[in-house]
Amino acid sequence: MCDHDKSRNGECRCKIERIPNFNQPRLLLNLAKKPAHGYELIEHLGQDGNTPPDPGNFYRMLRSLEEEELVCSTWDTQNAGPARRVYELTDQGLEFLHTWVAVIQQTQKSLDRFLSEYKTQFPE
Repeated sequence: MCDHDKSRNGECRCKIERIPNFNQPRLLLNLAKKPAHGYELIEHLGQDGNTPPDPGNFYRMLRSLEEEELVCSTWDTQNAGPARRVYELTDQGLEFLHTWVAVIQQTQKSLDRFLSEYKTQFPE
């Protein structure tokens, strides 16, 4: 990810990749826009330079969200090809998305404070 402090084998020492579990709120936001099947959701999450989620982990996350009644699914048999499960956000899922946004906003404030302190310590 970074060009700083490379180890002898050329790999980054910081091991920082992305915010953990950020796929969950991104998934919920996508479903707030419109229902979608799993593959379509994976494609959306992989856009804008983001690494697409691992399909196995992604479908486990979807099943977990469905068990928690945050999303629901139905089988789409209208289109050509095999039936596909279409996921939709529930009212509880929308409330959970709003909770995620509050957490993200608080995290953003903490990050802004950190970056401000960093810039004070290490001015460009």
